[in-house]
Amino acid sequence: MIAVRTIRLAALVSTLMLAGCVSFGGEVPANLLTLTADMSAPAGSGHSGSRENAIAIHEPEVPAEVDVLRVPVRVDSVRIAYLKDATWVEKPARLFRRLLAETVRVRADRLVIDGDDPSLFAETHLRGALREFGYDASLSAVVLRFDAVRQTGDGQVEMRRFEAIEQGVAPEAGPVGFALNRVANDVAKQVADWTAGGSEVAASPAPAE
Repeated sequence: MIAVRTIRLAALVSTLMLAGCVSFGGEVPANLLTLTADMSAPAGSGHSGSRENAIAIHEPEVPAEVDVLRVPVRVDSVRIAYLKDATWVEKPARLFRRLLAETVRVRADRLVIDGDDPSLFAETHLRGALREFGYDASLSAVVLRFDAVRQTGDGQVEMRRFEAIEQGVAPEAGPVGFALNRVANDVAKQVADWTAGGSEVAASPAPAE
């Protein structure tokens, strides 16, 4: 009888596992967020060029509160929390680098190198720090602040801060996720115009005479 019960129990466990009723990895997050570029190169398109006109885009540095799979919420000047039920599918720094690379590739029409080790293939490098990328509870807004550093082959280095803020966003995973994607695309387009030589894009307009 014991052997029969053992066989029946094994069959029951197998059936439950096949039905997806047994999980060894914990619950799946309610929302998995990602970033999608507004501008994308069509299938079959390509770029060619030399090291002199190629640009290498490196993964940005991020503070500890952004270097996680959660969406940080700035409660006030000293307190950070995380948005309920919102989880990135991958670290935000990697997601933003891919979105930025695709936007620069299309909008600036440049040969972009964005692999894990792009240093050997381009003379111009784009690095930076993603200072803020999350939700500000005091403003009911999502905020992205990116300090970019562009180094050219002749040794020239230029730094510029890019920022996008979208207010009136409900503190929920869906609205915040869509808003973060919009501000990421906004900043990526600013950076793309800057790399293409449009340095005036992110500058403040000159006062009227």
